[in-house]
Amino acid sequence: MIHLPSFVGFARLFILLCWTALAVVYFIRKRPDRRAAQRRAPVAVAGILLQSAAFFVVWFLRADMFPAFSLPDLVLRIVCVLAALLAVLSDGLVIEAVRVLGKQWSFQARLIEGHRLVVAGPYSYMRHPIYTGMLGMLLATGLAFSVWWALAMAIPIFAAGTAVRVRAEERLLHEAFGEDFDAYREHVPAVLPRWSIPRA
Repeated sequence: MIHLPSFVGFARLFILLCWTALAVVYFIRKRPDRRAAQRRAPVAVAGILLQSAAFFVVWFLRADMFPAFSLPDLVLRIVCVLAALLAVLSDGLVIEAVRVLGKQWSFQARLIEGHRLVVAGPYSYMRHPIYTGMLGMLLATGLAFSVWWALAMAIPIFAAGTAVRVRAEERLLHEAFGEDFDAYREHVPAVLPRWSIPRA
């Protein structure tokens, strides 16, 4: 039988492995020539900083630093399993989205020479699946490592940063693809997917 501290430790280790997988993907991804960037949206940097601040909150306001409500063993085990499951699903979503984007993926909002409007794979269900996956990683990390009130603080900070980045990126996409992007935006949600399957 797994003792409770080991059970929590297993969930935390699993989430750390998911973060490691994302780091590996970042370092081995296809990188475009920096000179290929044609348009940028510098305001998106503010969104990156806000999202980073949200992750800072859940990583550094940890459960072992503050007194927390004690949960029944069964509830705590369920939370650990849900956090681990959310982490692996979020990881898979981010990795697949990065794969589909290929050289077009970048931290900063920008268009490169020959940029195309990607609507395949996870992009057929949401316009910004990487942010969806990162929200999942924020929740998983907060559930496993942090305290409830820190996670409650982090979510709106992350949402604000995501809103800044979405607006900046979509302004560029609208300028580049016009009505094609407008039609895509009308039928596909930004971050949280609809339960119905999109039309072909």
